[in-house]
Amino acid sequence: MELTAKPLNEAQLDFLRLLGHIKTTEELDELRQVVSDFYARKAEEAMDRLWETGQWNSEKDEEILKTHLRTPYKYAR
Repeated sequence: MELTAKPLNEAQLDFLRLLGHIKTTEELDELRQVVSDFYARKAEEAMDRLWETGQWNSEKDEEILKTHLRTPYKYAR
């Protein structure tokens, strides 16, 4: 499999520029928290839209809670 480098997009370049200004681990931790909060908010907004449009409901919540999602492992004998 050949790996080919893709050019960075504008968002990636902006983020790299931003990272160049980080001077302490505290600043890095704070930035990580901001990015984490951003994606958590986006996920919550997306879930709210699913509920509002009827694409998700309590029954689906219960169904997912009862679904076995673990990967079955085959142990060597």
